Amino acid sequence: MIAIIDYGVGNLFSLKSSFAAIGAETVVTGEPEAIRSAEKLILPGVGAFGDAADLLRRNSLDKLVCEEAGRGKPLLGICLGMQLLFDYGLEYGRHEGLGLISGSVRPVADYIPSGCKIPHIGWNGLRFPAGKPVSPLFRYIREGDCVYFVHSFCGAECGDSVIATAEYGAELTAAVAQNSVYGVQFHPEKSGEVGLNILRAFCEL
Repeated sequence: MIAIIDYGVGNLFSLKSSFAAIGAETVVTGEPEAIRSAEKLILPGVGAFGDAADLLRRNSLDKLVCEEAGRGKPLLGICLGMQLLFDYGLEYGRHEGLGLISGSVRPVADYIPSGCKIPHIGWNGLRFPAGKPVSPLFRYIREGDCVYFVHSFCGAECGDSVIATAEYGAELTAAVAQNSVYGVQFHPEKSGEVGLNILRAFCEL
């Protein structure tokens, strides 16, 4: 069973439908016991970093997520859910994250040419870091396969954890991994067969 963590933000039921399409059983829940008993966790998220972090902390879900990740349970953060995995984010001030991925979350505008529109919305091909083994999260896709992004902030100062980038005027962090914790800036549930194959690989971790 995969628990899609419900803390008030995210495309919960789109994700549930995507997992159903690959035959994976999920539950959308904010209940601690259901989260503890799940084999894997999904941390979704849409919106502002600070607001989402506050919602997680409101019911001590932040501590629970960190505890379960510390036990080695596979965790996948998606979009804002990925950003929350970092040490801190700089959206409307500095806000503390979960500290499961070393690094920060900063404005995309700090890295891309002024002519590029923000937010970054659209399909971009994934690039895998040279000299590193391809992450098991991408075992069923190929470098260059396109996924769908919608974001104005991105992971930064996280070079050792980067498992994929995407080019949007500059190389932006597209996915990260540290121990059993994974994060993707894009939306696999909106990325067609490529996205489903990434979710399928996560189910097999």
